[in-house]
Parts: sequence; structure tokens; C-alpha cells
Amino acid sequence: MSDPTALNTRDACVAADAADPLAGFRDEFLLPEGVVYLDGTSLGALPRAAGERAREVLEQEWGRDLIGSWNKNHWFELPTRIGGKIGALIGGGEGGCVATDTTSINVFKALGAALRIQREDHPDRRVIISERENFPTDLYMVEGMVEFLDDGYELRLIDDEASLADELAASGDDAAVVMLTHVNYRSGRMWDMTGITRRAHEAGALMIWDLCHSAGAVPVDLTAAAADFAIGCTYKYLNGGPGSPAFVWISPKHLERAEQPLSGWWGHRRPFDMAVGYAPAEGAAKFLCGTQPILSLATMEAGIDIALRVDRSALREKSLALTSLFIALVEERLAAHPLTLITPRDEASRGSHVSFRHPEGFAVMKALIAEGVVGDYREPEVLRFGFTPLYVGYADVWDAVEAFRRVLDEELWRAPEFQQRGAVT
Repeated sequence: MSDPTALNTRDACVAADAADPLAGFRDEFLLPEGVVYLDGTSLGALPRAAGERAREVLEQEWGRDLIGSWNKNHWFELPTRIGGKIGALIGGGEGGCVATDTTSINVFKALGAALRIQREDHPDRRVIISERENFPTDLYMVEGMVEFLDDGYELRLIDDEASLADELAASGDDAAVVMLTHVNYRSGRMWDMTGITRRAHEAGALMIWDLCHSAGAVPVDLTAAAADFAIGCTYKYLNGGPGSPAFVWISPKHLERAEQPLSGWWGHRRPFDMAVGYAPAEGAAKFLCGTQPILSLATMEAGIDIALRVDRSALREKSLALTSLFIALVEERLAAHPLTLITPRDEASRGSHVSFRHPEGFAVMKALIAEGVVGDYREPEVLRFGFTPLYVGYADVWDAVEAFRRVLDEELWRAPEFQQRGAVT
């Protein structure tokens, strides 16, 4: 199915959907009629079970059981229980994982823990390496950590595997941490997790992976890769809902020693002792901070439970088939337009979204959305299309490209209403 030339008509795409072993999952999501939703890279679709769970939590657990739900309905254990499920999805093995807080906050925690370990073992290591094209919040949090510590730490940026190798060599014994996003948010380029982690370790650095565009989209095996820490969100391919809690994972080799800098009461060994002094909890629970958002945790579990039932090899096969088909159709049918593919053609280096640059990318995407094809826009000039295999089909790809062609051929994007930007683009 990964050969896009076999799907050269819409009827062929419809037939591929009928034979798709993952097709049944589409019914588990609420999707508007007449919409091709290609923005799971920003916000996944609503699982039907999430609405049912929300009503249960609101009406029964909060409405009737009230505060007793912390014990009766096991609210207190939600972050660690759900974290365990996420850990299984990302190949966490014997490591610890908790569902909590935001990606940004968890970057700060993981980075703080990694730097503390390095400070104890190698006090002169002061270089943090990340990618120039990383999602901005990752870089902002590193900058904040460097400024807060005010102890000679330095952020250095790389662009690709070659420049990473050069930087590790140049940093020598100063390299403390390498922090990369497994699948780039803009281009969809995917790093070789195992190879990069090995390079970081050979240089004496610890490895932190951001899995925001990986978890639930591409196979991840943190244990096999020997990663040290990982963080990520749940509202994209895990369909956890807007602002659903993120997660943080700690390798078993660091779980006992790792201490995060935000020592809030939920991370205390015995939080309800109300002790004056802080004593960290055992395991991944020490990476909790404050009181947890129970409604968001409870409803996001529905999407995670779906992900746990999916055959990951089938998921990856369909993801590659969808993205390859989209690339082939766009380049065949929209060749006259100034579109530049920035996503890798090499399937081993591609995540589950495809991005093209266009000089009028913002207006083009707004016009596409008005035509019922929902993707998103990223500066500069990038049209980004996410392909969530659980609810996107081959006919959706065909229809999306046809709408794309119409928007460009008929220059629908020139309409004044498509030039106006809101607070969120």
C-alpha cells in the first residue's frame, strides 16, 4: 500500500479504504461531515469515549461523590496510572512516566534533572545542544534555565546530523545534554533516535527526546534507544483534547537519582503529612508538582486507550502510505504552482505530516480550510498537513489534493477574508 502510483483514481482510494485494517477506528472519533481533518499535528479529533467519560466525571464523580472521589474514584493515582500507559506506548520499559503539566514545564523538569546528574558526575560540563529548528518553547525553556542558573551554561544550536557530530566534537568534555525533537514540528523530518542517542552518550552527554510529534504517530522505543529522558504532549496524535496534560519519562538508570527542580507538594513522598521539609516521592511520581487537572486527565485517557489497541506496524505502514500518496498527488497535479516540499522523501526520515512552502502560505491555508480541508500554517510560508492514520483515509487524501488544486488554480486564496490573521495561526 506504500506505493502511491497504485492509487491513481479516487475509486482506487475508496477501495484502499475498504481494505484498510485500521478503518474501523474512524468510527471511534467524532468528525464533522464534509471536513477532511489534517490537523492532528496540532489538535487530535475527539474520541467518542472522551465525551462519555467527561459526563461520568462531571455528573457522578464530581457532582455526587464530590471530594470523596480523590479516594473512591482514584483521582489521586491518575497521573501515574495514565503515565504508565503512555510509557508502554513509547517503549518506556522499566522507566518511569507520569502524565502531568505541560510540555514546556516538563522540558524544564527533565533538563533540570539531567543537568543536576551531570553536575554531580562531571561538574565542568556546561554545554546544552539543541536544534535551531526545534519547537520554540523547547529553546525558550533552555534559555530560561541557563539564565536562571547563571552558572556558565550555554545553549548551542545545530541543524542536522553532520553539524551535531561537529558540535559534539567541538564541545569535547563540555557537552552536558543533547535535547532534540524526534519529529520536527515544521518539516516532519525524523531523527534516528538510536543513532543520535549513541552519539550523545559517546560524547558524555545525556539525551532528552521531545516526542510531541511522535507519540501515537510513529513507533518509539526509548528503551531500545537507551534514551535518558523524554517529554511530550498528548493532544496531537494521542487525541487527548485541547490543553490535555503532557508527560515526562525517566530512564530506569536515572530514576533513583533524578531530581527535578519544581518540588511541589504532589511530588512529595507523603504529601498529606503536610511536612515542612520536602522529601521526593519514589519513582516517576517525584516529577509531579501541583494538584492535577482531573477532568483533562480523565478524558484524555480515552485517546490513549485507543492508541494502546492499535497495531503499531500497521499504523506506521498506513502513515507512510498516506503521506507518500499526498506528496505524489500534489507534485503531479499542482506542479505549475510555487510549492516546495520541505518534508523528507525518505520514508525512514519522515514522521506523519507533510509540509510544503508557498509564498502565500497563510492565505492558501485559510482558503483550504474554507473549502473543508483543515490543515495549519507555520512560519515562514509553511502549509502543514497532518495524517492521523486512525481517522484519515486514502479518499481523504484524494479529496484534499483536489481542494488544494482548486484553491491554487482558481486563486481562491486572494479573497480579502483570507488575508486577515487572528491571534492563533
